[in-house]
Amino acid sequence: MTSPTIDILVPVWNNPFETRACLAAILMHSPGARLIIVDNGSSRETELMLEEFSEPLGDQGLFIKSERNIGLIAAINCGLSRSDSDYTVIVRPNVTVQAGWLGELVTAAETSGAGIVSPLFSGAEAPQLPNLTPGSSLMETCEVSLATLLLRTEMRMITGFFNEQLDGDEWCVKEYVRRVSAKGYRTCITSRLRLACSAGQTFGSAQRRSEMAQNSRAVYISRWGGIRHYGVYFGAEADAAAFDDTVAALLDGARKGHRITLFLHRRHYKLFRKMGWDALHTGMDLVPLSPLFPVRDLQRKFAALQSGSPDVITACGCDGGVFPGVADPLSREDLLAGICTDIPDATGSMEGKA
Repeated sequence: MTSPTIDILVPVWNNPFETRACLAAILMHSPGARLIIVDNGSSRETELMLEEFSEPLGDQGLFIKSERNIGLIAAINCGLSRSDSDYTVIVRPNVTVQAGWLGELVTAAETSGAGIVSPLFSGAEAPQLPNLTPGSSLMETCEVSLATLLLRTEMRMITGFFNEQLDGDEWCVKEYVRRVSAKGYRTCITSRLRLACSAGQTFGSAQRRSEMAQNSRAVYISRWGGIRHYGVYFGAEADAAAFDDTVAALLDGARKGHRITLFLHRRHYKLFRKMGWDALHTGMDLVPLSPLFPVRDLQRKFAALQSGSPDVITACGCDGGVFPGVADPLSREDLLAGICTDIPDATGSMEGKA
C-alpha cells in the first residue's frame, strides 16, 4: 500500500526564534513530508531567516511571501491553494511537534475516514479542547483549533477554503467544520497525540479582535442558526429497543455543534456504554442517575446544569415521557425534528459565503 503524501503548512508572522524552533522540529520529526512556509508580511529579520531555512529544502519545501499581513486565514488559504498532497497539516509556529506526531494524525484519519483530525495540546495558554471519554483514543467533535489541524485534501477540494471574512480561529473553524459535516466528512480529536503549545501571536487591538469575533458569530448564526443546548431525560421505563433512532438523531445534532446532555437511569446508562454511545461525540454528555432516589438526583443534576447553561432546552427522550420538575419539555418527536433542523436568523441566508 502506497503511503499518503503530506504537506505541512506553517503560516508565519514575525517571532523568528520561536518560528525557527518550530520549523526545525518539523524537519526533524516529519520525514517525507513537504514543508510549505507562508511568510505573512513579516519583518525583514524573520524574512531572512525563512529564506535561509527554506533554501536547502529543494523540492521538499515551498516558500511563499506576502508583502503585507493579509490575515491568518488568508495566509492559510494561500498555502492550501499550493498544496496537492493527500493531506495538509496546518501547524502554527507556537506549536512544537515531536517524534511520531505526523503518523498519529494520519493514522487517525486513515482508520476513521475523518476529513479533519486534531491532536490535544498542553501548555498554560494552549487551546482547551474537549476531554475524550475515558478509554477512547478517537472521538468526533466540533471543537478544534488552527494551532495544529490535519485536513484531507479530497474533502478540501469538495468543501473549499476557510472563510476569510470570519475571525482567525473560533468561528471560522466552527463554520468550516459545519460545511465539512454537510458534505459527509467528520471532524475528530485523537488523544494519542498531545503537542506542546505556547500562547499564539495576535494581530490588531483587543477591541478589533472582539468586534471581529462578534461579527463572525453573527455570520455563523445567519447561515447555520444558533448553537443550542439540550437536556434530555430518558424515563426509567423507556424502551431501550427504540433508542437507536433517537441516538442517531442526537448524534446528528451534535455534529451540527449542539450540546446534548443525557440523563440516564442506571440500566440505560450501562446500555449506552455497552453500545459505545458514550464515545460517539464530545458534544454528547451522559449523566448517570443514582439508583437511590433517581428523580431527586435528576432534579439536582438538572438544576446544576441549568445554573451553568440557563438557556438549556429540556426534552424527553422517549415517546409519552415526562421530565420531572419541568412543566413543558419538548416531546421526543419535537426534539428529533428540532435538533436536526438548521434555524438561521431571519435576516440571514442558509447559503452564506464559503
